[in-house]
Amino acid sequence: MSIAETTQFDGPLKIGTHVLKSRLIVGTGKYETFEVMQQALELSGADCLTVAIRRERLYDPHGRNILDYIDLDRYTLLPNTAGCYNARDAVRTARLGREILEGLENPGADWVKLECLADTKTLLPHPVETLDACEQLVKDGFQVLCYTTDDPVIARRLKDLGAAAVMPAGSPIGSGQGILNPNNIRICLEYLKDGDPDYPVIVDAGVGAASDVAVAMELGVDGVLLNTAIAHAEDPLRMAVAMKCGIEAGRLSYLAGRIPKRLYASASSPEEGVIGQKPSPRWEAAHD
Repeated sequence: MSIAETTQFDGPLKIGTHVLKSRLIVGTGKYETFEVMQQALELSGADCLTVAIRRERLYDPHGRNILDYIDLDRYTLLPNTAGCYNARDAVRTARLGREILEGLENPGADWVKLECLADTKTLLPHPVETLDACEQLVKDGFQVLCYTTDDPVIARRLKDLGAAAVMPAGSPIGSGQGILNPNNIRICLEYLKDGDPDYPVIVDAGVGAASDVAVAMELGVDGVLLNTAIAHAEDPLRMAVAMKCGIEAGRLSYLAGRIPKRLYASASSPEEGVIGQKPSPRWEAAHD
């Protein structure tokens, strides 16, 4: 087997009818300038960008439009409902996003990242309003990617309602704390992929470094969505490259299958055949 074949991934990320080459989805907000955003997006390797319909700064102080810095032939836009605190507002915002992207003839018009938050301090998802909004949006023809807590019960309920993907939080939005509860992520994966191994599960929110991304991917999630970790890094361009590498390293590590964790040491080199050491009975039997 060649090196190229050994390091080859297991295929693209499929979410509903959308197929993404990269398993990293990045946001477009919080960058110091549109130019930095544009370069960071390219360096990240992502081909899907999420845009907050309510919060996005469409124009900068110089009157320039953010969409002039996004190649719509290269990227699929994923509108999101960030800033919504009830199902009514989330559904309205999703419909507005669909109209905008239909006007741009972008393939992202038929899907939405659903965020329905509980309060402004924690920015944690409101489980009841999220379930309500998901149900309405699915009935309205959307492919819904649901941002939620790492509660496996809520995650399974969202899938039952028809969500195209479930996106449990690694930690609170923008906190940079990484994956706080890997056990819950594992249970979410078990619940969501039982009998449906290709169902997409994406960690959304809270990662701060490439190591956080790698940890998430090694758990077996299908992708990671992030924004602040790149946009607010001291060097967003270097961090964009780091996140790209983190996604790839974590995915390859997961596919390769890690060794089991052991309480005690296990020698890297075999003990049989060491000069001056009596061969083991198993070795002697094999070489009789």
